[in-house]
Amino acid sequence: MELEIEVGNPCIDRKDFCMNCNSRFMKVRPFLKKAIVSNHFRRDVKDADTIKSIIRNVLDCSSLEFSELHKFEKSVDGNLIFRAKRVQWHIVYSVDKKRRIIFLRAIKNFTEYKRFLKSRQKILEMISFSEKN
Repeated sequence: MELEIEVGNPCIDRKDFCMNCNSRFMKVRPFLKKAIVSNHFRRDVKDADTIKSIIRNVLDCSSLEFSELHKFEKSVDGNLIFRAKRVQWHIVYSVDKKRRIIFLRAIKNFTEYKRFLKSRQKILEMISFSEKN
């Protein structure tokens, strides 16, 4: 079962920290209502407090923990795929057609991360699984 979190909108007033936001992410951020954490993401991170911290920091766009935040990777059938890079982690998340942010994977190995991005079918399976729940 996947974890769902209701999302508020900190982007009502543009603040200094919004400079971390990618323009594509800024367009969809005000419309995000839910954050969903996939089972893969849970297995990758393992610690519930770290998961909550990552989600909060990504959604607030204000964390200095990330060297890259909201880096747009590609679009897969209308689902936007982004990445946030945190010290040793490549956090891969998607904004689906229903305007939910889905945290797909947290990968330590860059080669594995690139392989995951190329796996269009796997990404679609993870997104469609979360749509059913």
